[in-house]
Amino acid sequence: MVGKTGSIARASEQLYLSPQSISVQLGDLENSLGVQLFRKAGRGLELTDMGRRIFSYADEIFALGAELLDVAQHQQVKRSTPFRIGISDSVPKSLAYRSLEPVLHLEDSIRLICREGKLASLLSEMSVNQLDLVIADRPMPASLNVRAHNHLLGESKLAIFAAKSLIEAYIEGNQNVHFPFNLNGAPFLLPGEDFTFQKKLIAWFESKKVYPHIVGEFDDSALVKSFGQAGAGFFVGPMAIADYICRQYEVEKVGQVDTVVEQLYAITTERRLTHPAVIAIVQATSKIFSA
Repeated sequence: MVGKTGSIARASEQLYLSPQSISVQLGDLENSLGVQLFRKAGRGLELTDMGRRIFSYADEIFALGAELLDVAQHQQVKRSTPFRIGISDSVPKSLAYRSLEPVLHLEDSIRLICREGKLASLLSEMSVNQLDLVIADRPMPASLNVRAHNHLLGESKLAIFAAKSLIEAYIEGNQNVHFPFNLNGAPFLLPGEDFTFQKKLIAWFESKKVYPHIVGEFDDSALVKSFGQAGAGFFVGPMAIADYICRQYEVEKVGQVDTVVEQLYAITTERRLTHPAVIAIVQATSKIFSA
């Protein structure tokens, strides 16, 4: 509770315990484990890196405890098996959802536990068995000393999207100039350096001698789409989910970048994919990219 509220005082209000009692118990736990769980952050507390790792275990312990009581009281309740997935923050959230959603409908009851972060950090967690699978837009870097295997789920060419206001200003208002040349000087939302195709996209523009005005650079795929929806600039997304992007963000497809692709990988410790949840993800993603 201290980790969730960021304060011993607020945790004491939630738990109906005195701050002194909580402080003593935290001290005992840190001494028992031999690690520092919290550090000061302004007037409150924040979890250390080790504290966050231990917090995730504690969270699961309490969840299992609640599940145990459910099973004891309602014997027909079927226990769900946790399946831990790391999602690289450069993977489009809409694409990740459509790939993972079928897991929720498997006959075997599976509880998805999703973590988002940088690829290197997620692979580090998988190396110590904290994750069963990592979804990324690139294969595992050869420089990382992690025993894992790359499985290409699919790849899609990129499309360029924009809000209606930008299309009226730069496309419909400039009908003598065709795509992509009508993007010259247009506001553009560039994917961040974490996206594998960023440099290829820039090179594509340069090869066309088209120079959009880069007004922002984003590491989060959902955030760039939200800015695009607001009319802040043109932006790219996978052609495989172009219809979804247009519906969800109320934008229109402007054109296609034929020579640049976005890939999706499943990285696992298994050479052969045998887990039912992983097989469901592979099949669902295959349908997305082949549509």
